Amino acid sequence: MTITSAKPSFASVLLCACMFASGACGIILEYVQASLASMILGNSFEQWAMVIGLMLFWMGFGSLVQAQIPKKFLIYAFIAVETGLALVGGFSPTLTYISYGYTAYYSLVLYFFVSFIGIMIGLEIPIIVRINNDFSKELSTNLGNILSADYIGSLIGSLIYVFILLRFTPITEAAFLTAGANFSLAFVTYIYFSNKGLVKKGFLIPAVMLITFCAVFYGYLNNRQWNIKIEQPLYDDPIILSKTTQYQHIAITHYRPFDDVRLFLNGNLQFASTDEQRYHEPMVHPAMSLVPIKTRVLILGGGDGCVLREVLKYKEVKDVLLVDLDPEMTRLAKTHPVLKRINRNAFKDARLVVRAGNGIAPGINRRLYLETNKKNKLEKHPETRKLADVKVMNVDADKFLSDVAGFWDVIIVDMPDPSTPELTKLYAKEFYKKVKQHLSQHGLLVVQATSPYLAKESFLCIGRTLESAGLSILPFHENVPSFGDWGWFLAWHPNIQKEKILERIEHLNIGVPTRFITPRVFRSELVFGKGALKTKNRLINTILHPALLSIYNHESWLVE
Repeated sequence: MTITSAKPSFASVLLCACMFASGACGIILEYVQASLASMILGNSFEQWAMVIGLMLFWMGFGSLVQAQIPKKFLIYAFIAVETGLALVGGFSPTLTYISYGYTAYYSLVLYFFVSFIGIMIGLEIPIIVRINNDFSKELSTNLGNILSADYIGSLIGSLIYVFILLRFTPITEAAFLTAGANFSLAFVTYIYFSNKGLVKKGFLIPAVMLITFCAVFYGYLNNRQWNIKIEQPLYDDPIILSKTTQYQHIAITHYRPFDDVRLFLNGNLQFASTDEQRYHEPMVHPAMSLVPIKTRVLILGGGDGCVLREVLKYKEVKDVLLVDLDPEMTRLAKTHPVLKRINRNAFKDARLVVRAGNGIAPGINRRLYLETNKKNKLEKHPETRKLADVKVMNVDADKFLSDVAGFWDVIIVDMPDPSTPELTKLYAKEFYKKVKQHLSQHGLLVVQATSPYLAKESFLCIGRTLESAGLSILPFHENVPSFGDWGWFLAWHPNIQKEKILERIEHLNIGVPTRFITPRVFRSELVFGKGALKTKNRLINTILHPALLSIYNHESWLVE
């Protein structure tokens, strides 16, 4: 096939532009598959490595396959590749999610799509290089232009995914938008080279492209409705809210015959309204009753408001600060009628203000918090309303602890389980050291620590990590029917003797109304079965060696 009749300069520019766009689309599709694998299979470190590695392997395979394509079919091949990426790339998250809800082979479905997309991306670059070879005077210029367009496009695609698609669209919608871009490449290529007489005009290609366009456009219009229908089989009870935020997927179910409301984050149960008091009361009331001074309380996590509800029962509390990363979670806890009923309108307490934004950062925000600690007047600050005793800040807990000063009498760490690198960081030695720096000398720390039975090694690793941060610990646990046996650690500065803590426990008095916890119940929670706290594992969890991530994802929950 001879292509010298086309205008070399414009054709070369068009092909470079196609390579730029396909590079952006390719990296976005890779990220979509990796994100999907992390959400479905867990452990984002492993899944991102597996998806990117597998995709690169099949890209190499695709590069080998393209050598078998005759030169006269290269333009047709490129149109077919972009059309295939539009169809498969667009629908792959939806189909994978369906397989997750209805079959046990969802991982095979996921990796099939990863492999197929890898092959298609692997075909793209060499095909465009070969087509552009007739429009470029030198091979070095051809390769330089095409490869640089691909690499720059990949960077732009990464920025688009991180700062736009990941923040503002569901993953299924991001896939359909990317599919639309891939289809546009196929369409522009077809129109240009058809006009140059290099693609035969006929019925088949326009028909396939029309079907592809209709399918992708229909998928884009309906993907959010599909998500709700697809998601329902993943839960036992009817979904009353499903929302994907910048940080997580939030789902609320409600089984009306028993008025059982359940909150799920990324598919993991956070509480069931029928027994949540067996989780939240042991976490709050023993520490609040044992500490001699409880005027200032810090809650890290707990965006559903249930811990806050219990803390606000104490009249001695003068200042509560709740730090939760996701502003949408705290907004729902404040406004959603079902959550408001469960947390007893904790976010509407007279001592509550909500300050949303970029959170604590050097400069004005840091000074704002320090001034609040000093009870200075804040009317001068444009974002501050009337001073209140309870504040909610939407910021990463680790960053918050790094950027603020001050001490708290009770610190409650109610984070989701350490199933991802982002969460495992909040169980690391470095994090607990920061917590310790903000714990008053007489204060008590409570840490949610997974299940001592179903995740024994994870539970014990958290305890060792707390001790490595220079804290004394006391483990306790309770049976929560919706979770199973669940555990926490009570921690304090070593200047307080453990015997002193145990003596306080013997004379414990919980002076506020509770539904479940009593002093006697708490004392029973300190009792573990024979060998329950013994292990040969001595690993601790750190930022550079996140041992807990592997322990939790591979050695926990195996007895279920």
